[in-house]
Amino acid sequence: MTTSLDKEMSTPRGWTKRHLLGLQQLDADEITAILDQAAEFKRLAAEGETKLGALSGTYVGNLFFEPSTRTKTSFNLAAKRLSADTIDFTAAASSLSKGESFVDTARNIEAMGVSMMVVRHSSPGAPQLLTQHLNASILNAGDGTHEHPTQALLDIFTIREHRGDLKGKTVALVGDILHSRVARSNIWGLKKLGARVIVCGPATLIPEQVEKLGVEVSHNLDDILSETDCINLLRIQFERQRSAFFPSIREYAHLFGMNGSRIRRAKKDILVLAPGPINRGVEITPAVADGPHSVIIDQVTNGLMIRMACLYLLHQTSQNVLQVAAQGGS
Repeated sequence: MTTSLDKEMSTPRGWTKRHLLGLQQLDADEITAILDQAAEFKRLAAEGETKLGALSGTYVGNLFFEPSTRTKTSFNLAAKRLSADTIDFTAAASSLSKGESFVDTARNIEAMGVSMMVVRHSSPGAPQLLTQHLNASILNAGDGTHEHPTQALLDIFTIREHRGDLKGKTVALVGDILHSRVARSNIWGLKKLGARVIVCGPATLIPEQVEKLGVEVSHNLDDILSETDCINLLRIQFERQRSAFFPSIREYAHLFGMNGSRIRRAKKDILVLAPGPINRGVEITPAVADGPHSVIIDQVTNGLMIRMACLYLLHQTSQNVLQVAAQGGS
């Protein structure tokens, strides 16, 4: 089905970037451009327009050097909803095992006609490195403990959808802030849109001098519940931890888990978010995860729209660059 979006190929106002590496590098207008574009895609989907031709003829490479289910599936579906072709890369079955470098692997994939690459890697800065060696647009799908921009964008989009303007809203990020790339991206995005941000967790899982990012710090979840509009429960990053940061999972759940008792003491309209996968019974009890305050499933749906928006905007910028280059050479 052809839509007005397929016909109108100008880059939306407020967006000029060729890469999306993190929210630290974006301003409020650029973040809003992504959110607004995602809202437009969601409106079109509600009207039954789920297959758009905006990226027809484009090849998107999904380079995942870390395991992923939700993010990889979401990006795959987002590309296909925009009519792009996708190439999936799995590190375990690649030439990396034969000694090929990370950059050479990406360059070989680009040589097959791939013009956009979605990259997840355990090393912070890996997507940025590719921008120095490739012509393709690079979209960061999570790099080490640095950033995970599309997860933060879908979190922010979900809050905006349910609560409107983020300015003046209080958002608490609870849990493993130290190892969380999601927390870092959320902090950058939320602060730029005017939200008040509180990070909460054991002292051992809160980075030193995190207040310099403009956030407040609490080590007691019960103390902040009455003033929190939205609570984002971050997963304990067991796979990134090299030592014990709290005595036991049971104690963590007792002190920082969102349960029925805490929901009853929180604001009556509090939103409960959680980037997957969730550890039921640790960060959140099943009753809360599946309860009326939870928007966790909405986050998954909105993640598809955000990733469609990011791919579309990066593609549009690249097309504009090519058009300008062609006009200059004519």
